[in-house]
Amino acid sequence: MAKNIILICLIFTLFCFGLAVEAIPLQDFCVADTTSDVMQNGQTCKNPILVNVNDFYYGGLNIPHNKTTQSGVRVTSVNVSQVPGLNTLGISMSRIDYVPGAINPPHIHPRGTEMLVVLEGSLHVGFITSSPENRLFSRVIHTGDVFVFPIGLVHFQMNVGSENAIALLSMNSQNPGLITIKDAEEILPEQVKFTPMHSK
Repeated sequence: MAKNIILICLIFTLFCFGLAVEAIPLQDFCVADTTSDVMQNGQTCKNPILVNVNDFYYGGLNIPHNKTTQSGVRVTSVNVSQVPGLNTLGISMSRIDYVPGAINPPHIHPRGTEMLVVLEGSLHVGFITSSPENRLFSRVIHTGDVFVFPIGLVHFQMNVGSENAIALLSMNSQNPGLITIKDAEEILPEQVKFTPMHSK
C-alpha cells in the first residue's frame, strides 16, 4: 500500500511539474542587457522601456567580414552579440565567404543544428555520424542548394569551384558554440593525444 501511495505521489509531482513548464515566452521579447554582469543561461533582459528598434537590427551582412582565416574562410556572424533582440529567441545566422579551395575545417556546434544555403559557387559539404557507425554523409552542393548539419555532429565545407563561394547559414540557437577539431586537439595534454598504432 505504501508503495502505491509513493508511486501516486511521484506521478502527481511529475504531472504538476510538467504543467509548470512554460514552452512559449512569457513576454514579447527579452532584449539582452549587454551591460549586465549577471551570468545565466542566456543574457539578462534589458528594461523594456529602454529597448529600441536598433536592438533588433544588424546592417552589413552583404559585406564579408574583414578577417580571413588561414584556411581561406571568412565568417560574419549575426547572433545575440550583434543583435541583442535575439536573446532567448533561439536563432542566429552567419555569412561564410570561401576563396577557391578554402576549407571550413571539421568542427561541431554542441548547441545547434545548422542549415546552410549556397548563394554563390559550389561547396563539398558533409557530416559524420556518431559511433558505432561513424558514417560520412557528403555531397557537392551548388547555388540555391540547402544542406543540414545535425546538432553536435562533426561537419565541414570546402569550396570546390574555381571562383569564390558564399553561403548563409542559420542555427536554431542564439549561441550554438563552436569546437574546431584541430583546435581541440592542440589543447589536449600530450598524454591523451591520439597516436596511431603501428603494426609490427
